[in-house]
Amino acid sequence: MSGAPPLLPAGFGDLEPFVSRWAVDGTARRAALRSASTVAEREAFFAAAGPRLDDALASLDAKAFAAYSPADQRLMDLMLSLAHVALAVEIQGPDEVRSAPWRDRMRIDRSTADEGVRPCSN
Repeated sequence: MSGAPPLLPAGFGDLEPFVSRWAVDGTARRAALRSASTVAEREAFFAAAGPRLDDALASLDAKAFAAYSPADQRLMDLMLSLAHVALAVEIQGPDEVRSAPWRDRMRIDRSTADEGVRPCSN
């Protein structure tokens, strides 16, 4: 019986529940998602993905970027979202809600990581 292709590379199935919410492309989209998410959403994602960061980076570093499969790219997008969420959880903590409006006023137009990504309308 053949099913849908895996959303993430082998060994990362535990992170698949987070793909639809957090595997977004573009720095601006990730920043907007951070602002739009709840404390519970950020903490749940951080608790699941944080401990997998080293394994994810080792898996991604084993391939040339040009050789990434769609599953590899989704894993990369998850880890880049994790970087945004980690700032909210580890650094901002309870001040995240208070600082979000100020952060949202600083529009991200582009990032070096966003080559080829369509603009965000955040």
